[in-house]
Amino acid sequence: MGERFVVVPVDTGGAATGMREPSDSVVVDPVPDTGSRSTRGGDSDGGTVAGREAGEDSVFEPPEDPNAVVPILEYNREPNKYGDGVPKENSPFINNTDNDKGGSYDGTNMALFEEEMDSNPMVSSLLNKLANYTNLTQGAHEHEEADEDEGPKKKAVKSPQMGTFMGVYLPCLQNILGVILFLRLTWIVGSAGILESLAIVGLCCSCTMLTAISMSAIATNGVVPAGGSYYMISRSLGPEFGGAVGLCFYLGTTFAGSMYILGTIEILLTYIVPKAAIFVAEKKEDEGDALLNNMRVYGTCCLALMAVVVFVGVKYVNKLALVFLACVILSILAIYAGVIKTIFEPPDFPVCMLGNRTLQNQNFDKCLKTDVIDNLTVTTKLWTLFCDGPELNATCNDYFMKNNVTEVQGIPGLTSGVISENMWSVYGPLDMLVENKNLPSNEGSDSAQDMYMPYVVNDITTFFTLLVGIYFPSVTGIMAGSNRSGDLRDAQKSIPIGTILAIATTSFIYVTCVVLFGACIEGVLLRDKFGDSVKGNLVIGTLSWPSPWVIVIGSFFSCCGAGLQSLTGAPRLLQAIARDGIVPFLQVFGHGKANGEPTWALLLTAGICEIGILIASLDAVAPILSMFFLMCYLFVNLACAVQTLLRTPNWRPRFKYYHWALSFLGMSLCLAIMFISSWYYAIVAMAIAGCIYKYIEYRGAEKEWGDGIHGLSLNAARYALIRLEEAPPHTKNWRPQLLVLLNMDSDPGVKHPRLLSLTTQMKAGKGLTIVGNVLEGTYLTKEAEAKMAEQNIKSAMSAERTKGFCHVVVSSNLRDGMSHLIQSAGLGGMKHNTVLMAWPGNWKQSNDPQSWKNFIETVRETTAAHQALLVAKNVDSFPTNQDRLGEGTIDVWWVVHDGGLLMLLPFLLRQHKVWRKCKMRIFTVAQMDDNSIQMKKDLQMFMYQLRLDAEVEVVEMQDNDISAFTYEKTLVMEQRTQMLKQMHLSRTEREREAQLIHDRNTASHAAINDKGDAGPEHVHMTWTKEKLFMERSRNRESNTNAVVRDLFNMKPNQSNVRRMHTAVKLNEVVVNKSQGAHLVLLNMPGPPKNRGGDENYMEFLEVLLEGLNRVLLVRGGGSEVITIYS
Repeated sequence: MGERFVVVPVDTGGAATGMREPSDSVVVDPVPDTGSRSTRGGDSDGGTVAGREAGEDSVFEPPEDPNAVVPILEYNREPNKYGDGVPKENSPFINNTDNDKGGSYDGTNMALFEEEMDSNPMVSSLLNKLANYTNLTQGAHEHEEADEDEGPKKKAVKSPQMGTFMGVYLPCLQNILGVILFLRLTWIVGSAGILESLAIVGLCCSCTMLTAISMSAIATNGVVPAGGSYYMISRSLGPEFGGAVGLCFYLGTTFAGSMYILGTIEILLTYIVPKAAIFVAEKKEDEGDALLNNMRVYGTCCLALMAVVVFVGVKYVNKLALVFLACVILSILAIYAGVIKTIFEPPDFPVCMLGNRTLQNQNFDKCLKTDVIDNLTVTTKLWTLFCDGPELNATCNDYFMKNNVTEVQGIPGLTSGVISENMWSVYGPLDMLVENKNLPSNEGSDSAQDMYMPYVVNDITTFFTLLVGIYFPSVTGIMAGSNRSGDLRDAQKSIPIGTILAIATTSFIYVTCVVLFGACIEGVLLRDKFGDSVKGNLVIGTLSWPSPWVIVIGSFFSCCGAGLQSLTGAPRLLQAIARDGIVPFLQVFGHGKANGEPTWALLLTAGICEIGILIASLDAVAPILSMFFLMCYLFVNLACAVQTLLRTPNWRPRFKYYHWALSFLGMSLCLAIMFISSWYYAIVAMAIAGCIYKYIEYRGAEKEWGDGIHGLSLNAARYALIRLEEAPPHTKNWRPQLLVLLNMDSDPGVKHPRLLSLTTQMKAGKGLTIVGNVLEGTYLTKEAEAKMAEQNIKSAMSAERTKGFCHVVVSSNLRDGMSHLIQSAGLGGMKHNTVLMAWPGNWKQSNDPQSWKNFIETVRETTAAHQALLVAKNVDSFPTNQDRLGEGTIDVWWVVHDGGLLMLLPFLLRQHKVWRKCKMRIFTVAQMDDNSIQMKKDLQMFMYQLRLDAEVEVVEMQDNDISAFTYEKTLVMEQRTQMLKQMHLSRTEREREAQLIHDRNTASHAAINDKGDAGPEHVHMTWTKEKLFMERSRNRESNTNAVVRDLFNMKPNQSNVRRMHTAVKLNEVVVNKSQGAHLVLLNMPGPPKNRGGDENYMEFLEVLLEGLNRVLLVRGGGSEVITIYS
């Protein structure tokens, strides 16, 4: 990769310059790598094109001679210097970093696009990056290189060269075939029978094959870097699912390490050196506990040793991988060779039977009760096991005396016909005797003593579903190819072919082994899990050729290798999850040694692995890891199905032989196997995944990976929106969908954060909430400010736990911006129906009348749009979400009926814990001609039918004469209004006069500088500034006197007097009854139709709310929002 292809200049005739042949127009430039690359269309700093000089500003100078050669842009293939080969999440393309944005674009051909070059690179630059992309291996390989890299200069990156066979097929084969095949498959065949064993194998292999098809589709839909299946699931289903399933896969891999270590120790202590056992059972019934304790001690030591090996150097594990694989393949070949040999010469492994019961023959050498030596009949060692002495007249076990001892061949051979006896299942409880029903048997009188005799018995209760859970780990390991995608020459071709071929091969091996074991081995030997009836030999070893030790040694090293690889892979998987940052408490496990080796993750892995070893039983650990792997496979199938059904534009797998129905079938099989094998483990695994999912969701995973769940949400939202728009919501489904109009400080921060608290208390996360804000200006100049405001609002919403959307609008003025929000916020059927805003408390002190005018226009627009309006007065005194109001009341003043929102709001508020202890009181106003007693009864019945608990009170308002106070207050209001108008007029006149002075001064200077004679029209320019000020003061004094005279002589408008009277009287009643209430809800009167009285309207509202602390003015949208019907 050190050479660069340079296209040499060609002339217009098509011939190369100089003496070169046309075919040589593309030559290899032997200039060595320079280590840098310019961003100019793929041009290199280290080479020259057609004599280009370093100081030129353009890519090339156009030749003056039309016949001169035209150089063609060179295309540089240097090694990638833009990153570490890890695709960046924030880029749509591979290896897109900011390192190449430093250079300036100085070409002239594309000057029209030069301002956008940073975000939209030239096509040639993009192609150059893609051509130079090298997906480095992401596992132990780079750590190995880092260990060996002593000098300051790093090694040159080698392009991956592994093909399908070495890179995918063999690793998958090695991971799939393992401990269960050697230690448990014969026992599964003996217990379940050939037919049910084939059903187990078929069920599990079908599950993994369907998962492999789904995985192949995902793996060929782009580059799969570190993390393998975790990466595929998280990028397809999102960070929540990715984190949950990634951790499940990690736990599965960790417990797989436990299982392989337990398998290693079982082979060591049972078949290689049984005398190495520390705990030895003195009684037969204690043998199980002694074995478990030995497994715990030796397993812990083995785990510590393996962890040290992985910590010291992963390269040794990788180099031994081929040795471990060779052990697996040689062992399987030895099995097939042994099966073929049984046709001609079955091996001699006799099984001693007492009646129809199988005996453990480790403590005797002859399968005889008595033997004749020198014409004397003597007892054998077998006799002493069942009798209380070696004498012929000793007291013996009743069953022993009644039944004969016989020998049967443990391996009768392929042509013996034993296959018919092994077709059906033989399940049984714990301690059930392993018997051959075809042999004669006379029952003894004392069956209670059987457990102390040397019979072969079941060490656990056996049933079909248990065997499914124990067998399933033998088909896991299908992800080995996708985890090595960085090492592959063509990952998108190799992963599907290699994985599917490996599953097909291993499925064939398992199916043939089930049939051949059932056809060659006696049933009682098949059900003898530990080979006690054949002198402690491994049962599968008795079938192999040339020696049982081939299988014993091969399976031992195979389990060792698998354990080491689990301890190597699991910490890296945890490290990949931790470095993604989606599970905050795991971030410490993303660190490691200087070369990136995950030290902390290895420690955690060893700790979890120790839990599996303390369980000590391989049969108990296998279903645990089955659950975690099945969870992982389930979500791989789900990811493929979701992506296929959504038909997202980016879903373009190169592997075409997939279908959503196959993925759903695979997902269903995974779920079924989980509950078939162990329903309680399945629930625990799903609970763990669910907790992790909710934790990541709660902590807010700030990741956008273009996942399928996001696309699924969009599709579901679109469908729901279309359905919502078909018809307006029924009254029973009505709830306030809020548009909250926020104001911002100059910081810019949220001016009234308690408005968001009120929203949260009212909504409790239900329905739609849109928080809107208007910035004054143009979007082009205020874009950054708008984004900052949006971020601040989102932060405030998060702090107040307000769930909803943020919408910041930039408009030429606040009035239009508010109007745009009211009209256009929301989408389709998900539009707001209620507007919430704060009362403009300082409207009287403001010099700008536009603030209260905007408020009134908003009220008018919500009415025109048939939307409800809520106005909170003194909103900063409202309770926060952390407050808990004690005993108190929420008072509703129901003056006019405008849809029933007044009654609904207290009910919604009382659902929140802030207002839960408050009682609801409803007041209504009765006039003189109303029957207040009947009104109260009717109101109580109405509340009962509405299912609302509320105290009801009817307040009578006396029809008093208008008081002098009311008259005077109205007069003061109108005088103030008139004075403000005059002040505004005076200010306008002052501005006009100042402009006139400026214009005259300008014209005066122009006249002085003019060489020509001034005409008679310029005579008035001789006015001085002082003279003008004196004239203006005289006019103003006369005007002011006239205005003051008018103010004192004016009489208030009778309509305003009546309105003021209502406001004053109603305020007196409300203050009298509700001054101590936690919240007062009140009907909001509408603004006047005549816009000339807008300021008086504000004054009326101010009088109405005077003396009240927390008030929520409510204005209905014109439709019923509460109903008495079910």
